Amino acid sequence: MPQITDHPSPSNNNAEQDGFALLQHGHRDMVEATAFNSYGDRFASSSVDGKIKVFNRHKDGSWNICDTWGAHTSEILEIQWLSPTIHPNLIASIGTDGKFKLWVEDPTIAPGKGRRFNSQSNKPVWELRAPSRAPFLSFSIKHNPETRHTYLALINRNALLTVYENDEPENMESWMELDQVNVCDRPARGEEVSFKVAFDPNLEPCYSAIRQGVQRDALGVIVASMNKASIWRTKEISHAVSLGSSSTKEFYFAAELKGHRGLVRDVAWAPGNIRGFDVVATACKDGFVRVFEVATPSKGNKEPRSKDFARMPEHVGAAQRTSENGLRNFPSGIGAGLASARPGTGRNLQSEMHSRDGEVIHVAKEASRLDTHRPVWRVEFDADGQLLGSAGDDGKLVLWRREPSGSWSKSSELAMTS
Repeated sequence: MPQITDHPSPSNNNAEQDGFALLQHGHRDMVEATAFNSYGDRFASSSVDGKIKVFNRHKDGSWNICDTWGAHTSEILEIQWLSPTIHPNLIASIGTDGKFKLWVEDPTIAPGKGRRFNSQSNKPVWELRAPSRAPFLSFSIKHNPETRHTYLALINRNALLTVYENDEPENMESWMELDQVNVCDRPARGEEVSFKVAFDPNLEPCYSAIRQGVQRDALGVIVASMNKASIWRTKEISHAVSLGSSSTKEFYFAAELKGHRGLVRDVAWAPGNIRGFDVVATACKDGFVRVFEVATPSKGNKEPRSKDFARMPEHVGAAQRTSENGLRNFPSGIGAGLASARPGTGRNLQSEMHSRDGEVIHVAKEASRLDTHRPVWRVEFDADGQLLGSAGDDGKLVLWRREPSGSWSKSSELAMTS
């Protein structure tokens, strides 16, 4: 975790000549999360003290603090800059106070006033409270610049994954619930928990998945749920209503990433699926970084014909949906068509008996098992998906590179020296 100073010292300037700088962050407690913006010239950090700090990189290479404010009343778990195609400067955050918040910058307010990102009566531009006492533990945001739709995935302590959709980039308060699923059994009270969620960063699924029936606009998420990791996809559900038909997206369990012998601390999905399969990585408490290749095998080893693409994916009729209370709900009527009603909450796909039409089989194969930190806490791919970084309790950043054979090997290692 880099530390940030208001004014670089001569020693820092010497360090910058070597490519690194030791900077003071200024938080009063442990720093929990950090994030760079899309251009790499702004940096945000969040802490157990409930504050977020934003720093700007100047032309001389120095980092100066822009503003700091009290974002949450408790520990801040994650922060993320939103796509600049939505707004030049939007920051999302979640805290153990059970709230997800969006902060927008007001450039008319002078830096250092503590109001630059919360100028609206000291409030975020949008706030979502966890529906129960189970706080949100992880979130992921994806924006599609072609359709101008933004998707938000949130997972809470009760293993409930909720995905929201926003089709109005100019209005960050307009969010509609897309789907809810229980990704695993609810952890026992007092049990150590670990949940993470990350969207597929690619604009479309890989071409081999599309050939097998995955829709071009299908969403994909990788979820860490306790000592398991899994891939989830969306399929389209068609509803017959009074004024015609309506379709909604529904998540289904696509593949399990097997082999973990401890809590899965972090997950990552690699950009660049032009290779015909997806690459994902997990960080496990057992000390291993695992890299998986997720493919969609052909059905019966038969290649689809050109005319088959016009029928992909298969449309599904009105399906029965079973909610947690055991009641069956059926979408019907004008209200269901106009509001895209989604009956039931917290579906558990392992036990649900609705139709499985439209679901495409995914196969996950472990490509590499990397013995590194004890334990390992974070994994992340670069923008090309060819470089993987991991960090753990040993205080080191290890970089792994993909070989032409498909396996991953250690490329370099960064560590603090005395």
